[in-house]
Amino acid sequence: MDEKKSLISQLIELSKVDGYVDEMESGLIKTMGNMIGLSDDEILALFEKPAPFNPPTSHIERIIQFHRLVLLMNVDGEISPNELQMIKLSGIKLGLDEDAIKEVLNRMHDYPNNVIPPDELIRIFTKNMN
Repeated sequence: MDEKKSLISQLIELSKVDGYVDEMESGLIKTMGNMIGLSDDEILALFEKPAPFNPPTSHIERIIQFHRLVLLMNVDGEISPNELQMIKLSGIKLGLDEDAIKEVLNRMHDYPNNVIPPDELIRIFTKNMN
């Protein structure tokens, strides 16, 4: 449960970095939180008091969390420099390869709504593991 709360707290932190959490961001955070088993009340509480950082143990789960962050960053159609900086740092904090992070952030613009497909995301991270 601590890991789940940590994942949602990381999303909330990203949503707040530009100084404003819009409805689309909060709705996506709620949906993602519900999908991993958190209640609406638990999610709302994390907006007030974030959980400590507790990254997933598996590499694939860390990639999935990075994908969630990329989706959230793009949901409102605006990417601020602060969001880009924070997402890069979040990826590094998750233990992901810095070159792969940069490639994902560059390649996302090749796809509609900047949504890089999961299989492409995994391919990029797998390629950069070697």
